[in-house]
Amino acid sequence: MLPKRKEFFDLLAAHSERVEAGASALLRLVNSLGISTQEVAALVEEINMNESSSDKIKADMINLLHKAFVTPLNRDQVYQLTLDIDRIMNTVQDVAMAVSDYHIAEASKASHELAAMTVDACSRLARALGSLNDNARSQETMNLCREIERIEEKSVAVMYQAIKALYDAEGDEVAAMRALRMQELYGLQEKVLRASKKAAQSLEGILLQTA
Repeated sequence: MLPKRKEFFDLLAAHSERVEAGASALLRLVNSLGISTQEVAALVEEINMNESSSDKIKADMINLLHKAFVTPLNRDQVYQLTLDIDRIMNTVQDVAMAVSDYHIAEASKASHELAAMTVDACSRLARALGSLNDNARSQETMNLCREIERIEEKSVAVMYQAIKALYDAEGDEVAAMRALRMQELYGLQEKVLRASKKAAQSLEGILLQTA
């Protein structure tokens, strides 16, 4: 099988677009906490739909890699990048399910900040993958990857500061349980950004090999 070179890049771009859509829905979900339970439920479902679409794209890419005799990029690297992108989407879904399962009714400043960082990182990843097929834009693509890495590094500090703040103030058992739920939420939100960083690093590896 000799697929057109464009097929691989189209699938990678489409995959990242689903992730970007999921991240956008997650930010809107966080912004809706304490305002509209109906909107939160609808956004959880929207994220689930994006995750299902992402799984379909991942399956299409793996099938293409399996059947293709020649690939425009290193086969193993494309496979790893596909898994990395999928991991971002899965973790976005984990955050949404945590909001639902833990009955989190309000969002903190840190949660808003982490959700906004997620959108920033995922939009940069989508832009980077959208330009992957253009050698003239390789430096731009590399810069986007490095920006994602810096966003993730900032998110670690936000997460730890937020967790520290949860336990700085004494409270009753209800407050302690809320602290545990929020700690788990912050951890999952940072995990999305960690997955975004991993995808950016995989993409950097591809860029360096094809330079």
